Amino acid sequence: MLIRFTIENFLSFRDKEIFSLLPSKGTLKPQHKTKPVKGTSVLKTAVVFGANASGKSNLIKAIEFGKELILKGTKAEQPITFDIFKLDKKSIKENSRIEYEIQHKNKNYAYGFIFNSKEIIEEWLFEINKKSEIKIFERTNSNQYDFPALSKKNNKNELQFIEFTAKGTPRNQLFLTQIRNTNIKENVNDISDILNVIDWFQNALTVIYPNSKTVGKKFELLENTDLKNLFTEMLDYFDTGIDGIDFKEIEFKKTDLPDEVIEDIKNDLLSDKSEKKGAFLSNPQDDKYYIITKNKENELEAKLLKTMHKVVGGTFELFDLKDESDGTRRIMDLIPLIIDFFKGGNIFIVDEMERSLHPNLIYDLFDFFLEKCEDINSQFIVASHESTLLTQKLLRKDEIWFAVKDKQGASHLHSLEDYNIRFDKEVRKDYLLGRYKGIPKLGNRNKLTVLPFNND
Repeated sequence: MLIRFTIENFLSFRDKEIFSLLPSKGTLKPQHKTKPVKGTSVLKTAVVFGANASGKSNLIKAIEFGKELILKGTKAEQPITFDIFKLDKKSIKENSRIEYEIQHKNKNYAYGFIFNSKEIIEEWLFEINKKSEIKIFERTNSNQYDFPALSKKNNKNELQFIEFTAKGTPRNQLFLTQIRNTNIKENVNDISDILNVIDWFQNALTVIYPNSKTVGKKFELLENTDLKNLFTEMLDYFDTGIDGIDFKEIEFKKTDLPDEVIEDIKNDLLSDKSEKKGAFLSNPQDDKYYIITKNKENELEAKLLKTMHKVVGGTFELFDLKDESDGTRRIMDLIPLIIDFFKGGNIFIVDEMERSLHPNLIYDLFDFFLEKCEDINSQFIVASHESTLLTQKLLRKDEIWFAVKDKQGASHLHSLEDYNIRFDKEVRKDYLLGRYKGIPKLGNRNKLTVLPFNND
C-alpha cells in the first residue's frame, strides 16, 4: 500500500509536495481504511481532480518514474532521463527528490532518493513506525554508504559483500537496482527489507494510462470455463451487449506484438523475481486482445480473445475486439484490474479513468470497489475530470484531492480535508464554481480576433 508520496523539482512540481493516503481523524466510512500495520492505517482509494495541465498526470508519471528507475535502471554512462521544473532558473540548477512511504509484507518503509540527470546524490531506506525509525541503509555524497540495520543481521563477511556491491553501484544507478541485478541474496543472510521494497515496486504497484496496453498483474490463469464466465458476467454487468467470450489458441510469435511490448511481457512473466503468471493486453496495431501465459517449459503462450454476440436463430457470431466500441474495449482493459483488486495486495494508479466510459459506470465502479473492499487491502488511486465522483456520499474528504497550478506554472496538491465543510455537504457544485480550485480558468472569448465570427 502507498502511505505517502513526496515529489520535488520534477516535471511541473517545483516545490516539495506531499500526496498522502493517511486517513484523517474522521470516523465515517471506516471500511475505506486498512487494518493497522505497526499502528498505521492507510486509505484504500483517492481521486485527484484538476484542470488540464494542472499536474494530475505528472503526479502519476513521477510515481511510475521511481518504479521504472528501480526495475530497469540506467545504462552505463547514460543520463538519468527525466524533466525538472523548467520555469524557474533556480530549479534548473537544483537536484530533484522523490520519496515513497509504503506498507508491504506487514512492515512500513520510507524509501527515496535525491538525484539529477548525472547521478544519484542520496538514497535511503528506513523501516518506519509511529514512534521510531530504523535505518536500513543510507547513501550520501553519491556513493558513501551506511548499513546500521544490515550490520546487525549479517556477519562480517556478508556485510563486506554488501559493501562491495554498494561500491560497485554506478553513480547513475540506484542501489536497489544494483541489488536486484546481482546474486547478493545468495551471499548474505538477511536483506529481506530491501527485497520487500523491490517486490512492492515489481509485484504490487501498477500504473495505467489511457493508452496502456498491458494490463493484469498477479493474474493466476483460471480454467478457461471460469475465465469465460467471469468475463461474461462482468461484461453483462456493465451493459456492453456482449453475450460471451471465446478463446483461440495461437502461436506467440504470430501475435505481431511490438518489440517493446514483447520485451515488457518477457520481463514481467519470465523473470525469476516476478509473481505474475499471465497478462492481458490489447495489440495497438490490430486492436486484438490477447491472454499471454507461460507454460511449464517457461515459454510464452498466447490466446486470442473473441467476443460473442447472439444472432437471429439463437446462434452466436464471433467478433474481434476492434469491432467493439471504445467504451467496451476500455471495460475489457479494466476487468483484469477488478480481478486483481479483490485478490488484495495490489496498488492501481490510473490516469484518466473516465476515458470512453459513461459517468454512471465510473461512479458505480468506485461504489462497487468501496462496498466490497472491507476485508481487502488493495488501493485504487485515480486522476480524473469526472465530477460525479466528487461527492461525500461516495468518498471521504481525505480521499478527495486537487491539483492546481500557481501563476509561475508550478503544480501544488491539496485535499478537501483542508477545507472546513460539513460531512453531509455536496461539494461538486462548489468545485465547479471554483471554490476548491483545480478548474480551468477560461479566457475572454471577445478577445479572440482571428476566427471569422459572424456578428450579424
